[in-house]
Amino acid sequence: MNIVYEPKGRALEYSPLACNLYRGCTHGCTYCYAPACMRTSSEKWHSEAIPRSHVIELFEKDALRLRNDTRKILFSFLSDPYQPIEASEQITRHTLEIVKKYGLKSQILTKGGKLVERDFDLLKTAGTELGITLCFINDDSRKQWEPFASTVAERIALLKNAHKTGIYTWVSMEPVVDPKEALAVIRKIHPYVRFWKIGKLNHNKEVEKTIDWKKFRIDVETLLKKIGADFYIKDDLRAFA
Repeated sequence: MNIVYEPKGRALEYSPLACNLYRGCTHGCTYCYAPACMRTSSEKWHSEAIPRSHVIELFEKDALRLRNDTRKILFSFLSDPYQPIEASEQITRHTLEIVKKYGLKSQILTKGGKLVERDFDLLKTAGTELGITLCFINDDSRKQWEPFASTVAERIALLKNAHKTGIYTWVSMEPVVDPKEALAVIRKIHPYVRFWKIGKLNHNKEVEKTIDWKKFRIDVETLLKKIGADFYIKDDLRAFA
């Protein structure tokens, strides 16, 4: 395949296939692992986003090969498909048109806000599952960790509107930075969420060591079961048995 790939390690817990449409991400999340994966600096990775070269042409070639493949393609791990540049470039929208054309299985993972609603028509008709990363209930905390991503209020509104439209919605609660905030998110938005994926903070020892991960795992599983939610606890958190 040219641009669609099979993730490895922790990423495989999210999706059997993935595709990154942009290079770079201007959301500037302080916990971002992409710069290390791409062997570049955080400053450079977050300074701009550009469409990958010939991305639509290459994706359509892969789509033709994957026509009868039932595995889901996730957009995307390393760069958000709905960062601000998407408003003008419309790379994600064109990609979803190809997904629909070839009947592919797909899912979105984004910290985007209102812009995503532009593509509700395609998300629904293509059967694309809409995932929102949401780890904070307090927007001041969001600003600290995800400075240029959409606000907490925008993401909650997006989930509500997508759910109302009939789009399958799921939430990636990773990385959990503050267990109390994470639990508050679940209590507030669970009526609009079909599926949850929960994972701990990694690569930040100073913050990690302040959190009782075993207690959080028990608390989050208890809450999710109480509300009858469908969920998946990632291996790194499930290790705290």
